[in-house]
This record gives sequence, structure tokens and C-alpha cells, in this order.
Amino acid sequence: MDKATIVLVTLILYQGVLILVGYWASRRVHDEEDYLLGGRQLGPVVAALSYSASSSSAWSLLGMSGAAYTLGVSSIWIASGSILGAIIAWIYVAPRLVIFAHENNTVTIADFLGHQQESIWQRKLVKLSAVVILISFAFYVAAQFQGAGNTFSSTFNMSMDSAIILGAFIIMLYTFMGGFWAVSVTDAIQGALMVGAAILLPLFALIEIGGIGALIEGLDSIDKRGLLSLSGTNIGLAAIGFAFGSLAIGFGPIGQPHLLVRFMALRDQKAMRQARALTLFWFIVVFIGMYVVGLTANVLIPNPEFGAEAILFQLTGIVFSPVIGAIILAAVLSAIMSTADSQLLVGASSISYDLKVGSKYPGREVLVSRLSVAFLVVMSVLISLYLPATIFDRALFAWNALGAAFGPTVVMKLAGCRFSGKTIYSAVLMGFVSAVFLSLFPDSPGDVLERTIPFLIGFAILILNRQR
Repeated sequence: MDKATIVLVTLILYQGVLILVGYWASRRVHDEEDYLLGGRQLGPVVAALSYSASSSSAWSLLGMSGAAYTLGVSSIWIASGSILGAIIAWIYVAPRLVIFAHENNTVTIADFLGHQQESIWQRKLVKLSAVVILISFAFYVAAQFQGAGNTFSSTFNMSMDSAIILGAFIIMLYTFMGGFWAVSVTDAIQGALMVGAAILLPLFALIEIGGIGALIEGLDSIDKRGLLSLSGTNIGLAAIGFAFGSLAIGFGPIGQPHLLVRFMALRDQKAMRQARALTLFWFIVVFIGMYVVGLTANVLIPNPEFGAEAILFQLTGIVFSPVIGAIILAAVLSAIMSTADSQLLVGASSISYDLKVGSKYPGREVLVSRLSVAFLVVMSVLISLYLPATIFDRALFAWNALGAAFGPTVVMKLAGCRFSGKTIYSAVLMGFVSAVFLSLFPDSPGDVLERTIPFLIGFAILILNRQR
């Protein structure tokens, strides 16, 4: 069999497994809370792997390796920021949110924001949260569909439009059927594949080059400025801004609804502690692995055929046999699907549960949630087809917007601070609006302004107006 046939057979088998998981999970769905939160019975292994895969998405494999290829050694700040975000989320947020969610029966981020608020502000917070989530996730999921399109297109010579639609349909199918359990179990499978790829690919690439010494010599000989500099082409204040802005990616996880629901669904504190250790190991392996992939690709592939964000595919073809290459491609699709499915489910919960669309159709709440998933898929496909952007830029825009909108309130409320509904509403609104506004301007070094100012605005509003 030729390479394309091997890849196709592998992907068909892999997608078949995901669809079977979706069918199995559908048998466990009895009500809306089962569909959206899995009955709060998430164990440590599934929680860790599904959180990791959902957090990292296509940009951890395609975006991070592409950034390392373009920026060189200085991209270590981006990898460090991502690892730092996981540390903050699991050491500070997770243990507190598990307790809060179990004690207060919290299902969504809107439940958390509106807890113990007047009914009028509860309703306003629900509507605002839904708008923020739906806008952000439409662009975020579009980035994942674009990654799926890149994978299918570069492998099978499909048109990009057809590839995006095919990838979107597969993701929608098993999410539609099984809800939270399908998403969590398939994400765990995908997370395991991703960490395997992040170990094997950089290892074999280094062997192909001749080791770390040969890699450094190769980077030094390439006619690209700043590949071996920790600040890239930036100097002075721009270098500080680049480093801090890249580390500020770590602020994002504290406000991501599709990650916070993993904490709400954890079984207990023991499961949380076990999941934390596994998650931090996963993040270190995957991000450092993709960092090395991008650096080695500079030496092995000086002129990429499909651009920096597809460098992983070309490198796979160089260092692996077609069979192993097919598994690596399955890992890339894993990264894409693991984030898209979680985001689709949280977006559906905003429509069906938070906005109470499902309650208008008694006995059909799960059906409404499933139709909401389909609606979000259509929105995201249209964005990916008609509003082109890089996977890295599109994913980070949504990451910053969601983090700035919800992150400050999550941190402050879990610290025991109390706020009026008006204060929380203002912090969410201003965090989101300022993130969107700053994204319209030319990038600062490391996007430091876009990644820090919206968070600072949210924290300032909360601190100045907290209740004594």
C-alpha cells in the first residue's frame, strides 16, 4: 500500500473507534446534566488526559511547532507560558472549584458567576456569558476545523473547503451522540496519542540530524536572524515585552469554560490530586516536544512546502515509515477534535442550559443540546471558510478573550471575595471587550498588551468594588 492508503485506513479505524465511543456514551445519557457534565463522576486519568488534550488543541502540535520553526529558540517562552498556565489552573483553581461545584451544584460558568446574586443580575450574567462563549468559541472551533482541513488537504490532496467540512462532520457526529462522556473518553484517547507523538517525533528528528550538537550547529548556519537568541529579533524593552507577553499565555486557562467544567465534573479531591500530577507531566512532554520539532525542522526542511504550521506533516514523512506517519497524523487530528468537541459541548450548554432554551421543551432538553451542537458546527465552518486566519492567531484570540472575560472573577471568587452582580458583570464585559479591541491593532512584542491589559482591567474592577 502507498502512504495515502495507509493513512486513510488508519484514520478510518481511528474515527470508527471515536464513533463507537460516542454510541457507548449515548447509552449513559439519561438527562441534561448527564449530557453536559457526566454526572460528576470523572476519574483522574480521563480527567487529566481530556483536560490536557482540550487545553492544547491544534495549536500545541501545529501552532507550537510552527512558532518554534519561525522564531527559533525564543519560542521557549511560549512553551513555558503554556506549562505555567496548567500549573496555575491545577494548583490554585482546581481544588477550590471542585469543592465549590459539588457544594453548589454548579454546571456551567454562568452558574458560578451568578451564584448568590439577585435574580436580575443572574439573568444578565447568563446572557452576557452566553454571548462571550458563543462568539469566542465560534472562532476557536473554526481554528480547529481549519487544522483538520490542513491535515486532510495535505495528506489526500483534497480541496481545503471539502477537508474542513469532512473534519467538522466527524467531530460533530460523536459529540452529538454522547455528550460529556463521549467528549471526555475520546479526549483521553486523543491525549494519549498526542503525548506519544510528542515523544517519538522529536526523538527521531534529533537522531536524523545527529544529536543536539548538530542541531545547534545547523541552526547557527541557517541564514535566519535570531534563531539562537532567547529574545529573537527583539532588543531592549521589546525583548522584555516579548518574553512577558509569551508567558502571559498562562493567564488564559483560568477563564476557559471548556476546561473549568472538567474540574466541576471531577469525582472528588483525591481524583483531582492524581489528575494534577498526570496533567503537568503531559504539558511538559508535549510542549517541549513540539518545541524541539520546530527547531529540528529548520535544519531538515529549510523550505517548507505548505508553510510553518504544516511543518509537522513534512517532518513526519522524513523521519518515519508510512505506518508510523499515519499514527502521527491521527495524533494531529486528535489535537483538533479534542478541543473542538469540548468547546461545542460548552457552547451547547450556554444555549440549552444557561439560556433555558431546553426548558421550553420539557422532556427534550438533551435533543435541544444536540441541536445546539449542530448549530455551532455550522457557524464555525462558515467562519473557517470565509474569514481566513492562521490557526495560531485565531486560537490565541479566543483564548485571550475568554481568559480575560472570566479569569479574574474565577480567581477572586475562589479566594473568598464577594462581589455584587453589577461588579461581576462589569469585569466580564470589560475584560472581553478590551481583549477584542486590542486584537484589532498591530501586534506588540509577544502580544504583551493584548494578553495582559484585559486581565488587569478585570482585576482592577473587582478589587476596587469588592464587598467588605
